[in-house]
Amino acid sequence: MYKRSYTLLLTAFYLILIVSCAKKGSITGGEKDEIPPKFVKATPPNFSTNFNNNEIRIYFDEYVKLKDPQKQIIISPPMDPKPEITPLGGASKYLKIKFLDTLLKNTTYSINFGQSIEDNNEGNANPFFKYVFSTGDSLDSLRIQGTVGDALEKKADPFITVALYEIDENYSDSLVFNEVPRYVTSTLDSINFDLDNLKEGKYKLIALKDVATNYTYQPKQDKIGFYEEIVTLPADTAKIFTINLFKEILDFKALKPKQVSKNSFVFGYNGVADSMKINIVSKTPENFETRIFPDKTKDTLHYWFRPFFEADSLIFEVTNSKNFRDTLVARFKDQYKDSLKLTSNIKRSLAFNQDFTLFSNTPIETIDEKLISLTDKDTLDVPFSVKLDKVKNEAIFTFERTESNTYRMQLLPEAVSDFVGNVNDSINVNFRTTKLADYGTIFFTLQNVKEYPVLIQATDEKGLFIDEKIATKEETTIFDNLEPGKYNLRVIFDKNKNGEWDTGDFLKGIQAEKVVYYPKPIEVRANWELKQTFILE
Repeated sequence: MYKRSYTLLLTAFYLILIVSCAKKGSITGGEKDEIPPKFVKATPPNFSTNFNNNEIRIYFDEYVKLKDPQKQIIISPPMDPKPEITPLGGASKYLKIKFLDTLLKNTTYSINFGQSIEDNNEGNANPFFKYVFSTGDSLDSLRIQGTVGDALEKKADPFITVALYEIDENYSDSLVFNEVPRYVTSTLDSINFDLDNLKEGKYKLIALKDVATNYTYQPKQDKIGFYEEIVTLPADTAKIFTINLFKEILDFKALKPKQVSKNSFVFGYNGVADSMKINIVSKTPENFETRIFPDKTKDTLHYWFRPFFEADSLIFEVTNSKNFRDTLVARFKDQYKDSLKLTSNIKRSLAFNQDFTLFSNTPIETIDEKLISLTDKDTLDVPFSVKLDKVKNEAIFTFERTESNTYRMQLLPEAVSDFVGNVNDSINVNFRTTKLADYGTIFFTLQNVKEYPVLIQATDEKGLFIDEKIATKEETTIFDNLEPGKYNLRVIFDKNKNGEWDTGDFLKGIQAEKVVYYPKPIEVRANWELKQTFILE
């Protein structure tokens, strides 16, 4: 009896020990898989010659899926229609490529998968796997390399298409608008490019921010860059090419106007307005008047008229300083009249390098200063003057301000009247100034400039324009009243001396004006003065 009890007790002890150990050391499933899928084989084999199949299968050692195939997979030369590549939305141990059109004779094709091939479980990528084949007896093996940049911005866009057009009897620069190139590749998410499996010949090298991913240049939405000289292979295989992309300015074109209120139309346009003028051709009343001002954010002119009159449609003639002339017809009917709405450039505080400015949705006609008052935190009147700019449709107030002060601008009813007879209601705008010590200053000295003038611009970290100075000789440029933060400084070589950065023109073979950035961001702190010297190479 005693022996049996001892055995049962010992068995219970071991059971408790096993359960306890199980709780302390639970199964975790092992280490995370960080190994990308491995290529096993392909049918037909990779780097095949005399290729005449309509389907390819590429096998891996585990289940794979395709991530962002539209962006990542580059086929060169491009095919139209594009082949079907599966799986899409699922997983398989092989990729299938099915061609939907006849392949070119004696041509080397490459299919670069970028980083699209991932294992199904952990998303480990097999980077830059490439399948290459030739419909001829041999594989083309020449190669060029390079980098892309942005002509104005510090950082280039990702996924830039880089292309070669073959220079033959059919080539012209206009082919980029409607013909796919002979060879293409992509920078993916870097700035570097490689064009492989090229044949001997002469080529035009271009780069596109190809928004539609159709390998043709659409100026309205794409950026373009180009290498000025002809690329000759194999002679140029040792070069490292650099291409800077720019957004071309479209040729001017006035768009069809649209009536947006009882007394106003909007006239959109492409390109640069170049002193765009709008003249009405339709018969109008004897006392007919117009006011035109530009939109602050869109390529649009606001066209206002008085008095209103009845007509089914209106005919306009639009011209500009570059001999553009067009006749446009717009539907016309009685609509609701716009009311006057005033806004200002005040967010929280007024910077010391800004003037208080009022904006209006309708054309400002008059401002009565007697119905406007400006007081400070001690309710003392602050003298001011106001300038009405009817071209920009804004009212600019200037006054002597002090730091760490609060202000109140009050506009009594009828202080502002507009072009169509509206007046304002009572308006109060409260704002403040901060301490001068809250801002920082950059003293920037530029040396070794070969030719003046140059434009020196400050931008924030996101590339948004902050301020600009024009240097006509070697001197220290001052950027003051800067809020704490990081700034980039860029130097624009104003080759044509027109006081602005000029973009390029592909068909005319004109590159954008050169821009050089100070090597690193400059951190500005409150109440700090920084001295930086930039020696150009």
